[in-house]
Amino acid sequence: MDFFITFSRTQLAAQGFARHAAETGGQETVWWERGSGPPLVMVHGVNDQAGSWFLVASGLVAEGHRVLLPDLPGHGESAPAAGPLKMTTMLTGFEGWLEAHAQSEDAGAPILVGNSMGAWIALLTALRRPELVSRVVVVNGGPLRGETSDLDLLPEDREAARRLMAALRDPSNPPTPDAVLDDLVRRVPTSQVTRMFKEEKDLESYLLQDERLAEIKTPVDILWGESDRYLGRGYADRLMAGLPNVRLTLIARCGHVPQVECPQSFAKKLKQVLALAAPGPQNSARSRFRNPRRIGSQQANAVKTPTSATTITSRRARSAKNPCHDGFQSKTVARPTVTRTM
Repeated sequence: MDFFITFSRTQLAAQGFARHAAETGGQETVWWERGSGPPLVMVHGVNDQAGSWFLVASGLVAEGHRVLLPDLPGHGESAPAAGPLKMTTMLTGFEGWLEAHAQSEDAGAPILVGNSMGAWIALLTALRRPELVSRVVVVNGGPLRGETSDLDLLPEDREAARRLMAALRDPSNPPTPDAVLDDLVRRVPTSQVTRMFKEEKDLESYLLQDERLAEIKTPVDILWGESDRYLGRGYADRLMAGLPNVRLTLIARCGHVPQVECPQSFAKKLKQVLALAAPGPQNSARSRFRNPRRIGSQQANAVKTPTSATTITSRRARSAKNPCHDGFQSKTVARPTVTRTM
């Protein structure tokens, strides 16, 4: 993984992206930037960094966007580098960085493209600071609690890591090499997920109930990898049912992190979505009418314990059927479970 991080950031530099750093809220934020035109901010997920977008970012610059790729607080090269990591720190740090750009540039509010936890943060920003966002593209993530899963987001051994990686990707992909799985397990104690579990109450406070989605008036496109078994299609249906200005676009044979797994398909769909007018209420109503399965899906989810959003929370015991998240489990007795959103 160290190799991928280094390689992806080297590729950004080779593609002409410039590395920047600035202090906001007393902590340094690092981001990469290239291009001119309407700003497009791409927000990575948990345990990731700005280089996650290196396979698709240059193509978006060619489409006439000014592309900005931040390392979220506590990720990549952005502070804090160690210690407990609050969702409050990440969200307010990101909002402060956006606001600083809005004050220094006269390019208008950006479009936010967020993957996994980045989608969660993008939608929370649209809810809390709508003046900083013109539009949101959600990629396999969101602020809702997802359904309880036995997937271990903090895997203790190779087999748990193998199950997690298989759920994140399309089944047609070759198996993840054992060396990569072992490295994933090795990184668990210092991972951002583990650091976030140490501030579990803070993390939980940022999960939204489904009905609060109606408060997000910013137009939202949902771009969803259909093969994601970590956050299934039912999660996207709940977003569709709750957001007032929304449109759903599916990416076939692609999983939870499309920009890495299937960059060509993802880039094509994203460019198509961005070329369309922002979704409005009429689009939303039409989408719901054309997808009747959503009604039953939403009713079913209303009875189930919500769990999603790359969120992290704690599972008190494996056998307790805790209404929690995905499965980032720490090695303590009260094992944290991740809410699928990251």
